[in-house]
Amino acid sequence: MRALYFEEHGGLEVLRVDDVPTPEPGPGEVVLRVEAASLNHHDVFTRRGMPGIATPLPMVPGCDAAGTVVVVGAAVEGWSVGDRVLVDPLIGTTGMIGDTAWGSCAEFLKVGAEQLLALPDDVDAVTAACLPVAYGTAHRLLFARGRLVAGERIMILGASGGVGTCCVLLAKLAGAHVTAVTSSQAKAARLRALGADEALDVTEEDIVAYTRRTTGRLFDGGGFDVVTNSTGGETWAPSLRCARIGGRVLTCGATAGYDAATDLRFVWTAELDILGSDGWRRDDLRSLLEMVRDGRLTPVIDRVLPLDGAIEGMRLLEERRVFGKVVITP
Repeated sequence: MRALYFEEHGGLEVLRVDDVPTPEPGPGEVVLRVEAASLNHHDVFTRRGMPGIATPLPMVPGCDAAGTVVVVGAAVEGWSVGDRVLVDPLIGTTGMIGDTAWGSCAEFLKVGAEQLLALPDDVDAVTAACLPVAYGTAHRLLFARGRLVAGERIMILGASGGVGTCCVLLAKLAGAHVTAVTSSQAKAARLRALGADEALDVTEEDIVAYTRRTTGRLFDGGGFDVVTNSTGGETWAPSLRCARIGGRVLTCGATAGYDAATDLRFVWTAELDILGSDGWRRDDLRSLLEMVRDGRLTPVIDRVLPLDGAIEGMRLLEERRVFGKVVITP
């Protein structure tokens, strides 16, 4: 089969698209023909190499996949050749396709039968492939951990990425007042078109100045009920200053750096709740599929590329030149 893969950790130059062995299922496993695979920043980190995670090489990246079962291994019950499926990327409690096992940027993918969710006929594979990593993470972040409710004011940092655009969509569906933060006027306009009540271009005004100007001083009741931060790095300390007294700051990632400074004065003075959210649970994926089916949720897709365009898709993602998801159709 043809696949995107790398044989050593490094930059974009280590990526190849070429023939690799087609996987065969063992007991309890299936092989599916991949109809769509979406890219995530996790793929960038895996290619570079993540401390503490042993990635077997060569590795086929890609955590998200939707497709059709073509081979069923021994001892598999409840699944048959021809079934349309969405893959939960998680393998047990410690593994993940595209990270510790070959991933979805390939014509075929081997997974455990327990990772499968039935894909309804009225949900296309490209849409479904957007859901697990980015949309599942956003759903758990906002609701299971963040307890977002109607009427609250939320500031979403990194709002033009996969997790960010989903946070905008889900927060509006929940009835929140959404301020989306991005890095250009063009992206700000697109976020307003998605439903954001306000969109801030941080190249024109920083988030703390914007918060004080639009909501008031901290001790006069200013700030947001909820602030989401999936980027970390230099954005972390300022985001703490944007939450109101008793507000919640939610974190689910650190694409701009994990070793971030924390101004503890704002944590105790404003009595902030800092809540971490790690990935998704199966119920998040089921909820998202149902939202797609009934028309409440339409994933934001920047572009759909063939497998030969996967390296270019990775480049655009790494350079933060996308708005929403990049999907590969092997």
